[in-house]
Amino acid sequence: MALGNLAQRFLVAVVAVPVLLLILSYHRHEPTWALIFAASLIAMYEFFAMTLPKEDRVAALVIGAIACIGFYWLDATTVAQLAPSEWTYYKPHSLGGDGQPSFGFRMLTGAVMASPAIVLGLVVIVPALYYLFRFRDIPSVAGRITATISGIVYAGFLTTFLAMLKRMTLEGRGTHDQLAFANAVPVVIVLVVAWLADTGGYFAGRFLGNAKLYPAVSPKKTWAGAWGGIAGSVLGVLVLKLFYPELLSWLDVFLIAIPGGMLGQMGDLAESLIKRSVGVKDSGALLPGHGGILDRIDAVLFIAPYVYAYLRFKQAL
Repeated sequence: MALGNLAQRFLVAVVAVPVLLLILSYHRHEPTWALIFAASLIAMYEFFAMTLPKEDRVAALVIGAIACIGFYWLDATTVAQLAPSEWTYYKPHSLGGDGQPSFGFRMLTGAVMASPAIVLGLVVIVPALYYLFRFRDIPSVAGRITATISGIVYAGFLTTFLAMLKRMTLEGRGTHDQLAFANAVPVVIVLVVAWLADTGGYFAGRFLGNAKLYPAVSPKKTWAGAWGGIAGSVLGVLVLKLFYPELLSWLDVFLIAIPGGMLGQMGDLAESLIKRSVGVKDSGALLPGHGGILDRIDAVLFIAPYVYAYLRFKQAL
């Protein structure tokens, strides 16, 4: 990586990171969702630009946007935060009793209960119907449908897990009012694991060895870089643990950082494979020194669902 490229990355980080932290620190989840939703739209469009003909990209993006909105806003946790007092006592199978919820809220609850079918329909059925009536070149339809569905799930839904993490409350001895910035910790965990894995992997790969990790997909990645990436992830979560000992245990440090660091590197390789298969170097040019949004969040796409699932399991235990 040339010095000029490093300088570009540093300047982007100086501008972007404070803005990101400011939005994440806000106690409501809507601003974080809006930011993540915008990022998912850009990431989906970059994916479609690599895999779909130009005339299909806008339609695929519109379908993906609607699907991502449904994926997030029809989730029970989101609805519970929209109307916590009603959601607390409302049981869909028992409509009697005092304090009957409003008709609108019952409709929303029905949509939440039906959300798996609704969201799956948006992701699979709607693209299939679109191409059924606008198939144009029939031999390419299978590939175009597959690319549309893959782009929505890969670049859209996996990105949305970051916004879902913002809604989570980590259990600890202190309250979130007492622990500064604590309501952003679930999202920050993912970003720290991804970014410090990237940093640790770069420096370890540059100075500690050059044995290739997966040259057919990413010729510059090395085994030293892979180990350095995991070390960087562990270090990042360890620092968070020192700042928030009430929210993260020592077991959390390793169960989040090590699998997360490995998944992040595989996410990077997976995107490299996609780019190599379509013959492009970067998914876009939006971020100087980084490429496109998809290039910047390829590791996050694999880490965020894992951290979300881990924290959900932890809450249930």
